[in-house]
Amino acid sequence: MKRVTGIGGIFFQARDPVALRAWYAKHLGLELQEWGGVAFTWADGAGNATKGTTVWSIGPRSEETFAPSAAPFMVNYRVEDLAALLAALREEGCDVLEETHDSELGQFGWVMDPEGNKVELWQPPAGR
Repeated sequence: MKRVTGIGGIFFQARDPVALRAWYAKHLGLELQEWGGVAFTWADGAGNATKGTTVWSIGPRSEETFAPSAAPFMVNYRVEDLAALLAALREEGCDVLEETHDSELGQFGWVMDPEGNKVELWQPPAGR
């Protein structure tokens, strides 16, 4: 079974997300969208767009957002078969959170790494 196939997104929290977004826009040239982040389109070695994006987003600091992790960030990894991967992780003794989420954006599940960081696993909808 293939496990992680790419990075779907990087999410982190800030004391002042508006100011921090502005800093990234000004100094690193990120073209922020209205929802507060950027969706980077993937490209092949020649620079041609391919199917897929990686999201980068800053949100307000909240103890609940990435709970039970205390880290101010979370990485979202793309996976091909979320249910099979969560089952394998449980079988391997990993701390898999019981909650999963299905939406028009795909299926989501979470596991805690050994350092207590919440890791998001995302199976995109078919064809995305």
